[in-house]
Amino acid sequence: MEAWRTTTRSPGETRALGRLLGKMAKPQTSVCLFGDLGAGKTTFVKGLAEGLGISGPVTSPTFTIVSEYQGRLPLYHVDVYRLGEAAAEEPLGLEEYFEGNGVAAVEWAEWVEPLLPDDRLTIRIERAGEANARVVEMAASGPRHRALLREVIRRWSDWQSTPRQQP
Repeated sequence: MEAWRTTTRSPGETRALGRLLGKMAKPQTSVCLFGDLGAGKTTFVKGLAEGLGISGPVTSPTFTIVSEYQGRLPLYHVDVYRLGEAAAEEPLGLEEYFEGNGVAAVEWAEWVEPLLPDDRLTIRIERAGEANARVVEMAASGPRHRALLREVIRRWSDWQSTPRQQP
């Protein structure tokens, strides 16, 4: 497993990191998000959607479990918060989203961990010391997601050294 850690200083930067990932995502990209309530998971997914060329509001699908959005690739935004720890026992059909032609982003992934694909990007978002700062840790397992993570690291580092344009 390959891992990387960065700190974002605002919701805008967290969103920019998601946008960068969305621009590079390919079919069957699996993004598994971990973090406390209010950590910034949905903010990250909003950026991911922007990077996929999705316009319009992206909201947490807490009451519908899965929201689908059309862009360069489809985005399947899954939020299992409402199901809690019982989520892994529910027939959610997550395999369809992971194996489809789009990007699957799962919030509260810890509750469906047995159902997650082996080749995936795991993202942990935690509050940092400053009010809006977040520590974002990305770990990639599997060859597709390791290559994707390396490219995210390279482009984010480039952007951090010359932040004139959005990533």
